[in-house]
Amino acid sequence: MEQSSGRIYTTHFILLCLSNAVFSASYNMLIPELPAYLSSMGGADYKGYILALFTLMAGLSRPFSGKLTDTVGRVPVMIFGSLVCVVCSLLYPLVSSVGAFLLLRFFHGFSTGFKPTGTSAYISDLVPYNRRAEAMGMVGLFSTIGLAMGPAIGGFIAARWNIYVMFQVSAVFALLSVVILVGGLRETLPDRQKFRPSLLKISRSEIFEPLVIAPVIVTFLCFLSYGALLTIIPDFSQHLGIHNKGLFFTFFTAASIGIRLLAGKVSDKYGRLPVLKLSAVTMAISLFMLATATTPYMMMLAAIIYGISVGLNSPAVTAWTVDLGNPEFRGRALATMYIAMEAGIGLGAYLSAFIYHNNAAYFPLAFGVMGVATLMAVCYLFLIYDNHRLKVMWRLVHMKAHIKTPFRRWL
Repeated sequence: MEQSSGRIYTTHFILLCLSNAVFSASYNMLIPELPAYLSSMGGADYKGYILALFTLMAGLSRPFSGKLTDTVGRVPVMIFGSLVCVVCSLLYPLVSSVGAFLLLRFFHGFSTGFKPTGTSAYISDLVPYNRRAEAMGMVGLFSTIGLAMGPAIGGFIAARWNIYVMFQVSAVFALLSVVILVGGLRETLPDRQKFRPSLLKISRSEIFEPLVIAPVIVTFLCFLSYGALLTIIPDFSQHLGIHNKGLFFTFFTAASIGIRLLAGKVSDKYGRLPVLKLSAVTMAISLFMLATATTPYMMMLAAIIYGISVGLNSPAVTAWTVDLGNPEFRGRALATMYIAMEAGIGLGAYLSAFIYHNNAAYFPLAFGVMGVATLMAVCYLFLIYDNHRLKVMWRLVHMKAHIKTPFRRWL
């Protein structure tokens, strides 16, 4: 269902935003409390696996979520992702060993491997193409609100009652996401197929969508730094004398929320590339600021600039992926981009931890390496991709080709 005009703030779109907010809050409210919970079982040495295993499964499940999004439907894939959160949240209190906890955490990653893929495909079906990035920005805004509220809600519940009540509330939030999806959204995929086990067979061509190689490269290079920040910012905060280790992410989230809507509208009006170029340059600046930060004020300023860069990047790169991909395989295209995101986060987390190695003297090097990686994205956008695009356009002109697509100004 492709639209070329009309409004985006329909009932279905608003319900999708609400579903995304409560889904995001559901799994994010667990994050601050899980390290201590794992340590209480004797797994203090395995705290780094809490994020790594979750992210790994999210990445591994993307090809399956992409294929099922394009065959079974967008809504069933979103429902499955939310139901995984319900089940896993209810199972956490039942596990009593480190191995069982890590295995459960691994399977919990199915949730973010499925829900965002179905959501992005649904948005691209539902909204006008000339307001696609604005819509992506709005849904991302609600996800970010859930990201910001979730840890605060989880921390309050764990402190006021106990962690087991927090797990139950997390399950309720995820179940609410399911209720919204089941009761309020109609399927947008035409010619849906019934689920059958054979659909879980993934061929090599179904893992990667070559048409979206450009967004994949940019996403991977930019999200290396995000994985690094998630890993070493808490220690860096403590190194600078900041007792609240989540303060960086508070400033980051606030800045990201503030810029998302504007970024989406600008991307729809002037194109994806200008916004992504600005995002990559801004992100590199923030990382080099962190590499030279010696006071909490410098760190928080870098957090604001980094949040702005992510707020610019997210709706533009998602819309760009949909623009370049085959409309018949939107799920595959989006899954490919999300695989690059998960790979970037995971590798960035590993590299930063390896460079830092619990030695504060290596903080500048760790942030500097991430800044260089982001500069590679800048070079790709300004030099390699632009040159390739010009060559293609030149050939098309000489072949008297006519591009029959509403997305030609974004190619």
